[in-house]
Amino acid sequence: MTPDERSRAPLHTRLARPALALGAGALVALSLPPWGFWPLAILGIALFEVAMGHETSRRRRATIGWCFGAGWMYLGMGWMVQLTAPGFVVASAVFAGYHAIAATVAPAGPWRIVGRPAAHALAETVRFVFPFGGVPLASLGISQVGGPLVGVVRVGGVIMLTWVVLQIGVALAELGRTALARSQTDSDKALESDTASRHSQRLTMGALGAAACVVALSVVAPSGGATGETLRVAAVQGGGEQGTRATDVPSIEVTERHIEATATIEPSPELDMVLWPENAIDVADYSTSEVARLVEAESERLGVPISVGLTEDVEVDGKRRYTNAQIIVNPDGTVSSRYDKVRRVPFGEYVPFRAVLEVITSAVDQVGDAVAGETPAYLDLPTGERMGTVISWEVFFGGRAREGVALGAEFIINPTNGASYTGTIVQTQQVASSRLRAIETGRWVVQAAPTGFTAIIDADGNVLQRSAQVEQVVLTDDIQLRSGTTWYVSLGDRPVIVALFLIVAVALWRSRRRTDLDPADQSPADER
Repeated sequence: MTPDERSRAPLHTRLARPALALGAGALVALSLPPWGFWPLAILGIALFEVAMGHETSRRRRATIGWCFGAGWMYLGMGWMVQLTAPGFVVASAVFAGYHAIAATVAPAGPWRIVGRPAAHALAETVRFVFPFGGVPLASLGISQVGGPLVGVVRVGGVIMLTWVVLQIGVALAELGRTALARSQTDSDKALESDTASRHSQRLTMGALGAAACVVALSVVAPSGGATGETLRVAAVQGGGEQGTRATDVPSIEVTERHIEATATIEPSPELDMVLWPENAIDVADYSTSEVARLVEAESERLGVPISVGLTEDVEVDGKRRYTNAQIIVNPDGTVSSRYDKVRRVPFGEYVPFRAVLEVITSAVDQVGDAVAGETPAYLDLPTGERMGTVISWEVFFGGRAREGVALGAEFIINPTNGASYTGTIVQTQQVASSRLRAIETGRWVVQAAPTGFTAIIDADGNVLQRSAQVEQVVLTDDIQLRSGTTWYVSLGDRPVIVALFLIVAVALWRSRRRTDLDPADQSPADER
């Protein structure tokens, strides 16, 4: 359809493909927890490819790409409304814009079959890091945690899994398009003689073959091994209402709930450690507080260290700020190890452009500024075991858990606090992310939350125990200590990102070369 024909087409015809893309994005969102049916992601991507098709107009590709991203982000990141409603509207629009850019950059000819998945995987890569350090929720990796493709994260992390899902979806759409064209032609021979069609088929099969090779590699990729030792860990969930902020509930009440739950644990020579969640204690100075004496008393009674989520006041450049840390409290009252959260939640633990926003709204005054930590992502127990430590938000970033494991962590803890959020979008996506971190690193993960979900996850990503929300409960299990590394831990994200850039570059080069050889394949007017 030429631009003139398109402008004269009925409104419903002009809106059909953007609407299909919007629905395709919604299917991707519905593949995520808490709805969570992993095949919907592949179906949504296939329908997005159908909506995009051979579209050559950059403007139309951008529109269709944005609609796909909007259907995905506005539904999948609905949790953000409770953090900042204006931020939710803006952030979802911006992240959808990343997919608009990817749709514009990717080639429109046959090479789109390989260029388009790589371009959109790069769009997601950018979303994971920009702006404000990135927002890696509602990702394709999270959607696939219960499916057969998830082992790919052992090979190349979530970014590689993102590409695999996109590539399979686009290739399946192309196979469907080819099959439909065959059914509508009077002669298969006539179709087979079409050079472009044969070229597309070769690219499609090659792309599917590449994705299949990566999936096959995930089956044989190393996942570390058991050391033969275990650690009996009790994860404590104090319980309480959700949808509350720190200003709504006195911090001492949160601490007391966790003291009460810990008091139900019987001393045992088999017990090795107790884990409390993030923000279980909020004091000006832990070392001089009465709360410290309560924790020390429980540690002494049980005869094991307690890993405690701690918030303390500090002064930086004359301004009152706070730290968000996880510490190890020993039976003798000493604190033997400490990790301060490195990745802070934007608009939750600090406010970007605070000086500007303070002029617009007083709401920013409700958000304090946490001091970012600088230490490696692990804690050491006094008995010598090392545990990778990712506090709350950090579990969504593969690099944080990878850092601790690369430095010798034998298992991972994720103390978190999702009490600010009602519903289960954030909570279920966080459990899924803990499962991804377990598979990526080949380590068990223990997640502890004040109001849910608290969970124990093995190295294959299986959830062995999970609490309900709100309840006060202690989950206890023998955590398998593991050593060795996966390919992802050894190599990280960089090789995958470089490969995606190369795929897009080659696809663009080959597409332009093909257009130069056969100018009839593309009309310059359609690029408007």
